[in-house]
Amino acid sequence: MRAGRRVRNRTLWFWIFVGPFVLGLALFTYVPLLWSVGLSLFDARNTVTPTHFVGFDNYTAMLSDDAFVDSLRTFLVFTAFIVPATYVLSLALALMVNRVRRAQAFFRSVFFLPAACSYVVAALIWKMSVFNGVRFGLANAVLGWFGGDPVAWLSTTDPPWYWLVIVTVRLWLQTGFYMILFLAGLQRIDRGLYEAAEVDGARPGWQVLRHITLPQLGATSIAVVLLLVINAFQAFDEFYNLLSDARGYPPYARPPLVYLYYVALGQGQNLGLGSAGAVILALVIVVVTVGQARWFGLGKKEE
Repeated sequence: MRAGRRVRNRTLWFWIFVGPFVLGLALFTYVPLLWSVGLSLFDARNTVTPTHFVGFDNYTAMLSDDAFVDSLRTFLVFTAFIVPATYVLSLALALMVNRVRRAQAFFRSVFFLPAACSYVVAALIWKMSVFNGVRFGLANAVLGWFGGDPVAWLSTTDPPWYWLVIVTVRLWLQTGFYMILFLAGLQRIDRGLYEAAEVDGARPGWQVLRHITLPQLGATSIAVVLLLVINAFQAFDEFYNLLSDARGYPPYARPPLVYLYYVALGQGQNLGLGSAGAVILALVIVVVTVGQARWFGLGKKEE
């Protein structure tokens, strides 16, 4: 009797603590996701309770939409910039902070602090103060010191200087978070490996980094790359707040979420078409993530 009562008490306390999280996850994640899949099969204009079933017509229309395909190309360009840049910078910071003997917690906190900043706030700071298109912005002020002319960073498309603004704000926001992941990986490496390498005559620096540090950070590197690619797919705040103005959003540098935002909540409010695009985007993320996991060998048993 007592054993059964203890089991019931543990089950009760389990649901007391986990229940609110499960309920919130179901209400705010899974129900909207399933509802979006349902909407994608209907002609849902200006309504979330459509009655006209169209099957996969929304998917066909979205895949044949040049603007949507172009938004996927924008994602690829953004990923090509942000993933390697964040990886290299966060790893470099982690290596430097890991070598600090004093005030390591201070430097770790300083570099991580931008991760707590809102993407909207950071985008507005970059737009209004750092890369303002007039001579009073910080970037143009620095150019002026060297005799350069002011640059309209966010509206110049040849060359596309807006990529510099978008990539740098994302770098500032997320590098500290991935630095913490690399720091955790570095602190798990057995120091005896470095001592053995020193005995064998390995030169400190690139040789040790290549043959000891990077292989030992394999699992952490895989996790970082996966998270970076997924987060790049979900880019919205910095693009929207940097490039949109009173006239709307320019026709260039539209990532998928920005494009879908205008499809579903713009003038037409075509929620069916927007939901189809969202489902396609989710499937692309799943395929890319699974493909990366298979490529990196995640889930394989060690021989």
